[in-house]
Amino acid sequence: MSRLRRESSRQSVITVELIQFIIQYRAKETQDKKKRRLADEDDELSEVQPDAVPPEVREWLASTFTRQMATSRRRSDEKPKFRSVAHAIRAGIFVDRIYRRVSSSALMQFPPDVVKLLKHLDDWTFDVFALAEAASGQVVKYVGYDLFNRYGILHKYKISPGVLENFLHRVEEGYCRFRNPYHNNLHAVDVMQSMHTSLCNTGLMNWLTDLEIFASLLAALIHDYEHTGTTNNFHVNSRSDMAMLYNDRSVLENHHVSATFKMLKDDDCNILAHLSREEYRELRTLMIDMVLATDMSCHFQQMKTMKQMITLQDSTIDKSRALSMVLHCCDISHPAKRWDVHHRWTMLLLEEFFRQGDLEQELGLPFSPLCDRKNTLVAESQIGFIDFIVDPSMTIFSDMLEYILAPIAPVLKPKPSPLLEESCEKQEGAVERPEVAKAAECTATNLRKSLTGDHPKFTIPKPWLPCLAENKKIWKEQAIKDAETRALAAAQEEQAAAEAEATKALTQSEDTETTEATTRPEPSTESSADATDAAATT
Repeated sequence: MSRLRRESSRQSVITVELIQFIIQYRAKETQDKKKRRLADEDDELSEVQPDAVPPEVREWLASTFTRQMATSRRRSDEKPKFRSVAHAIRAGIFVDRIYRRVSSSALMQFPPDVVKLLKHLDDWTFDVFALAEAASGQVVKYVGYDLFNRYGILHKYKISPGVLENFLHRVEEGYCRFRNPYHNNLHAVDVMQSMHTSLCNTGLMNWLTDLEIFASLLAALIHDYEHTGTTNNFHVNSRSDMAMLYNDRSVLENHHVSATFKMLKDDDCNILAHLSREEYRELRTLMIDMVLATDMSCHFQQMKTMKQMITLQDSTIDKSRALSMVLHCCDISHPAKRWDVHHRWTMLLLEEFFRQGDLEQELGLPFSPLCDRKNTLVAESQIGFIDFIVDPSMTIFSDMLEYILAPIAPVLKPKPSPLLEESCEKQEGAVERPEVAKAAECTATNLRKSLTGDHPKFTIPKPWLPCLAENKKIWKEQAIKDAETRALAAAQEEQAAAEAEATKALTQSEDTETTEATTRPEPSTESSADATDAAATT
């Protein structure tokens, strides 16, 4: 900050007006702490009409995305973190810091087909299944190394390439331990890649420190580490050792982050070895918050809280809450990807559900929703998932990012947009200034507009919107076909039952006649002879 003041003083651009608006902005934040009073927890599916989805789908939504027991713990009011306008300016000036090229020595270790696919790692529609084929299944190894390197994390935190490779190998092993169809190393990379696109394609990285970016990518990578392929409800109902250990609360999520940090205690894979005590504590706290927030039973409360904070327009959204929201949305984002990718993920997840159902049947437990192989409405479940979970989540996700990033919009890109040039540079008496001075004045201008409410709305790219619409359309068409198939099958079963009943009735009638015929008494021989004699006498 002192360097910024010296630089700005030489250029005479830090005016009294700028200082006033910075003070006003900070004062506004202080008031936010007193004004923010969120409503009580409400995990009910209040917005889902009873007839909007089939009962089975509603039961699944209720059992998966709401809390089943009153075990939730209220958090005390968290102190929002504010990195100051100077940090926003610094982030804008060094916006290209994560675009450092991967060193040639590192690239040489990557198979050519993998390198080719990783060129599309910034795309929302990145296909992790194609990468798995090219990488012989070692997707964590290559994507993890690439992303940590391109964000400069190896250099910043003095991580040895060998230690990073050991760590990624252990993570890959942990994800493959239970051979899950869905919660495996591919899902880990899919979520990590989605987190990466959320950071770099929206400008969110400019709001974060290097340590927060590190924590975000790492949390996304390990958020389902050593997943058992069964749900939290299954662990609770089956009274598993894991449920006993974590007292039925966010059982899997607690294990994912706990097992990760336990593994990081080994020197050969400790990528956090060179963090200071303060850095380690901050990163660990942020990762715990983010991973625990992926517990689906927290979904509706998380959405409600964030929606209210955005609606208030005078609340400060702290980093932990915002990044937890981002990770949760990345975790459930496959319905917002291309149809071929989404459909494949859906089939894998259902197979994992069905395996749990088979296990529940063996243990004498009731089927969890969508876990019965013989009675699951696939298309209807995905329509309900998109309508009531994914679509609203992505809407709040984008609203949150636009709310957060609007104040630093002028420094999100190296080159300002025409609108920004007009508003920040083509003012009366404007002269050429160094980049630091330009960024400072543009940020102050944007803060002033943010406070007065007269600035154009800042928007982020939303590549998931067409995917959601297309996928929902296809599922609706499939639901109609499935309903027709079920109706035809039911009619055939009814007809077969009627025919079987008719056949049974006919058989019973024939059996009755046969029985009566065999039991009817025949006239005796003597009686016949007497009758003959009587006829002859006559």
